[in-house]
Amino acid sequence: MTTRIRKGGRRLLTVTLVLVLAPAAARSEEALPKAKGLREVNLEPSSFQVVKRDSGPVNYYSVVDDPTGAYLRSAYKPPYETAVLGYAIPDDLRRRVAKIQWKWRAITLPKGGNECAGGKGDSAAVVYLTWKRGLRWYVLKYVWSATGTKGAICDKKRNLFQAQETIIVESGGPLNEWKTMAIDPDEEFRKHFEDGDPKADVPDLGGVGLMSDGDQTQSESSADWSGFAISYR
Repeated sequence: MTTRIRKGGRRLLTVTLVLVLAPAAARSEEALPKAKGLREVNLEPSSFQVVKRDSGPVNYYSVVDDPTGAYLRSAYKPPYETAVLGYAIPDDLRRRVAKIQWKWRAITLPKGGNECAGGKGDSAAVVYLTWKRGLRWYVLKYVWSATGTKGAICDKKRNLFQAQETIIVESGGPLNEWKTMAIDPDEEFRKHFEDGDPKADVPDLGGVGLMSDGDQTQSESSADWSGFAISYR
């Protein structure tokens, strides 16, 4: 059985995306040598693939070529089914991720979208991080919200097989303006799932997911992502 993240009775993301995509992703880059300091690997937009088992028939994501660098663009329109993109960290690097950074910008906000309100959980842009320990999956969902409160943490779930939290990083405008996000995955995991214990063990970081949606609010939703980079120890 596949464990899925659900909100308001609606499927959002199959947390096994790292397993679905692992064969292709594992071939996407060579293993990095162990060395002092960090080595940064930049991800091309094409590194992110549709997670087929968790996506509708329409792929509303595209790569846009730009003089400043290519980027991913979403263009959700009702009545599309939600589609999710994913990138799997190669197996031998999953314990070596020190930092993940990206740029994103909201283009069209889903009308009234608020990830902390029932029945309105649509986002202009989402970035997921997934970990696994034993049979349990851990998911953090970073969102660019339409109307949710910036800094809010909600949609908390805890059960035997799944732990999840949603973090509203940006909300509302300005639109069409790039914002940069950089996180330490280990620090984020401990903060949200281990009560901030700096010595808590962190499981393997499995992958990164992207999404825009508007199916709950039945409205258009779009955003851009660029500059994805993973720093390895």
